[in-house]
Parts: sequence; C-alpha cells; structure tokens
Amino acid sequence: MNLHKVFFKLLFLTIFILTFFLPSRVFAESGYVLPYPAVMPGNKLHRVQEMKNMALKYWYFGSIGQFEYNRKMADTYLVEAKTLFEYKQYLLGFRALQKSNNYFEKAPFYLERAEKEGKDISEKKEVLKKASEKHKEVLSNMQQYTPKEFFWQPEKVKPTMLKIHEEIEKAIEIRNKLR
Repeated sequence: MNLHKVFFKLLFLTIFILTFFLPSRVFAESGYVLPYPAVMPGNKLHRVQEMKNMALKYWYFGSIGQFEYNRKMADTYLVEAKTLFEYKQYLLGFRALQKSNNYFEKAPFYLERAEKEGKDISEKKEVLKKASEKHKEVLSNMQQYTPKEFFWQPEKVKPTMLKIHEEIEKAIEIRNKLR
C-alpha cells in the first residue's frame, strides 16, 4: 500500500514539474488571431456566405462599426486567399486577396472618421496595427509557395495573366501605410 502512495506522489510531482517548469513553445508570432476559413468558393453555400457578408455591411453602422466590418472582412478574405493558394486555386485566391486588400484599405479611413467624431480609437488603432503585422506575416509566407505569375486559361474565354507576387507586394504595401 505504501508503495502505491509513493508511486502516485512521484507521478504527481513529475507531472507538476513537467507542466510548470519546462519551457513551452510559442507557435504564434503575434497576438492577433485570424479567423478559421469560411465557406470556400466551389461550395454551394459560398454565394449565401457572400450575400451574408454584403448584408453585414449594413449591420455594422457608424464609423467604429464600419472599421470592425472592414477589418473582419480583410481577415476573412486573407485566410480564404491563403487557403486557395495552398490548394493551387490561383484565380480564386487572387480574387480573394484583392478583396482583402480593398477591405483593409478602407479600415483606417473609418478609424480617422471616428477620431474626428471625438471617439477614443487608441484601442482600435492597436488592433489594426496587430492585424497589419499578422497579415504581413501571412503574406510573406504566401510568397514562398505561390508562383510569381500564373497564366489562367479557361475554356472559350480570353486567357488572363495573374501577377500573384505583384498583388502580394501591393497587399504588403497597403498594410505598411498605417501610421
């Protein structure tokens, strides 16, 4: 019986030491977390998702609300672009990245408007700064596994040259514009 008690005490002590005193790994480089990918293009519900996103624009009213909407949409479409590029769906990924860029460009405008309205935006500025850093991290990684250019040639339609790295550079530049 005493042997069982000693065993359980040693087991508990070992678990305690391993849990609290060993260094832990940090997997995220920034404190900003991007959302899980939404319904992706090709899914029957994607059109419904797009309509929902457009309707949400009117749900978020006021300058702070519009800032939140544009920041969240920029996040959503960046994750969509990342996922699509990983699956070599270059045309769809390119379009999602363009949408992300458009939304991200609008977010600072609404913050400036809120500041002119006399609202305290210090917390929101910090969120946008963290979002910008996370976006740039993801975009830099994208450049490693995407082609510089991709020649998209659908059936019976004029082919298109997608300048993927150029669009990624534009995205990084947009995110670097923050003050």
